[in-house]
Amino acid sequence: MNSPLINNTILFVKTELQNAEGGHDWFHIERVWKNAKLIAQSEKVSLEVVELGALLHDIADSKFNDGDETIGPKKARHFLTGEKVSEGTIQHVIAIIENISFGGGTQQQQFTSPELNVVQDADRLDAIGAIGIARCFNYGGFKNRAMYDPAIAPDLNMSKE
Repeated sequence: MNSPLINNTILFVKTELQNAEGGHDWFHIERVWKNAKLIAQSEKVSLEVVELGALLHDIADSKFNDGDETIGPKKARHFLTGEKVSEGTIQHVIAIIENISFGGGTQQQQFTSPELNVVQDADRLDAIGAIGIARCFNYGGFKNRAMYDPAIAPDLNMSKE
């Protein structure tokens, strides 16, 4: 049984992501949320922070907002403030949203916490296996990228951009 806050967050996320690209839609969020709750069972974490972080981690992914990484945290803060969530919890959830991304593996993480680690692991689990492969192809199609073009050499030194 979910708390009223979690139920309201689910409704908010479903509304915000109703037209999202298939690899970053409600069903991705739901898988991450469920995995995060499962992982959290064996960790010493705030379950509320884990659940909110998992549910809100892609609320406005910068990949779909011209690289603007501030929209997601702003939307999450606005929603959580309206739900009268404590400032400490809001700051922790915002820090999770700001630090969850892989970022090409070249960025130094500015924040860490056990709750971030749980949500990050759950998000990364959704990026592997059959679902992860399907999400890659879906995103490539969304961006109108060729599935494979032997004339394009791999870029082994990609930046975040």
